[in-house]
Amino acid sequence: MDKSLGDKMSGLTDQLGRFETRLQGFTAETTQNLTNIRETVDKNLHTFTGETKQNLEIIRSTMDKNLHTFTGETKQDLETIRETVDKNLHTFTGETKQDLENIRVTVDKNLRAMQEDNNKKLDDMRQIVDEKLQKTLSERMNESFKLVNERLEQVYKGLGEMQTLAQGVGDLKKVLTNVKTRGIVGEIQLGAILEDILAPEQYETNVATVPNSRNVVEYAVKLPVEDGSFVWLPIDSKFPGDTYGALRDAYEEGSREQIDACVKQLIATLKSEAKDIHDKYLAPPHTTEFGIMFLPFEGLYAEAVSRGMVEILQRDYHVNLAGPSTMAALLNSLQMSFRTIAIQKRSGEVWSVLGAVKTEFDKFEACLTQTQNRLDQASRELDKLVGTRTRAIRRKLKGVTELSESETQKVLDIGTDSEEE
Repeated sequence: MDKSLGDKMSGLTDQLGRFETRLQGFTAETTQNLTNIRETVDKNLHTFTGETKQNLEIIRSTMDKNLHTFTGETKQDLETIRETVDKNLHTFTGETKQDLENIRVTVDKNLRAMQEDNNKKLDDMRQIVDEKLQKTLSERMNESFKLVNERLEQVYKGLGEMQTLAQGVGDLKKVLTNVKTRGIVGEIQLGAILEDILAPEQYETNVATVPNSRNVVEYAVKLPVEDGSFVWLPIDSKFPGDTYGALRDAYEEGSREQIDACVKQLIATLKSEAKDIHDKYLAPPHTTEFGIMFLPFEGLYAEAVSRGMVEILQRDYHVNLAGPSTMAALLNSLQMSFRTIAIQKRSGEVWSVLGAVKTEFDKFEACLTQTQNRLDQASRELDKLVGTRTRAIRRKLKGVTELSESETQKVLDIGTDSEEE
């Protein structure tokens, strides 16, 4: 085995020696080739450089020659162009001066004519404008004076109305500050509402609702009952103007203590008035179990409602509060009740009338049947007369010779339709 390894090592050494020899030969050959190539390139480069210099010299000479020729020709052409331009410019300048002079003369002439025409037109327009302006100004001034006069008349009229209104307000203030007249205002307003909604026979004025009593209520509505009689619903108008006015003044001043004091006074006044209505005008069964206190102003009614007076007066005194709007609603509901009761009362009469109508209708049906039978009999007799009798007459007259129409008229002594007309 060692011998075989040694042989292999010896062979490998020989191969390496041969490879080194070949490599040295290849390196020498490559060096020689590179030297030859370098010499060839240097030679060719020297030749190319000489030819290039010669060609560049030829090109430079040619360009100098052409540039000299082009420069001379260009100078000559430019000189020719300059002379031509100078000549044309001189000619154009002369012609332009002449044209401008002609234009100036024409423009001056036209401008002078235009100025004269414009001055004439301006004078005419000024005259027309002055005339129209004077006319329009006069008309406008007349209209303005007329309008001012109308406005002044309206102002005077308005001042008169304001004075009348102020006088009316003063009168109203006097009425509202007077206790007696203040009550009359509420009474008149309540009467107007009752008159608009109820019939005159449905209410009474200044009536004593309690038997054997001298206390009369302003208004009392008649409420019908089942036996045909009626009970009174007393309605009395109340207006605590002093207390309500003090409360409004307290609201404007914003004093909480004063407001509370005025509210307390208003509640006490309303309770007193409700007690007065309860004691003087309520006496069931001659009257309803409750009465109505009418407050003639919505503000007063709203103040009472906001303070819970509706429940208090109903519970303690059997008195209901009503303002103008709620009074109208209450009376409308009563009016509907009146109509319902009237319908119930007359329902028996309605049934009686319907029974009588039914009886008469049965008789009418019998008469119609009899008339129909008679009409049928008359129709049958008419058919018999038109059919049988007519055919019999025609058979009898069959052998008779017909006459002309004119001869027939003479024989029967009858005329034509036109003659009759």
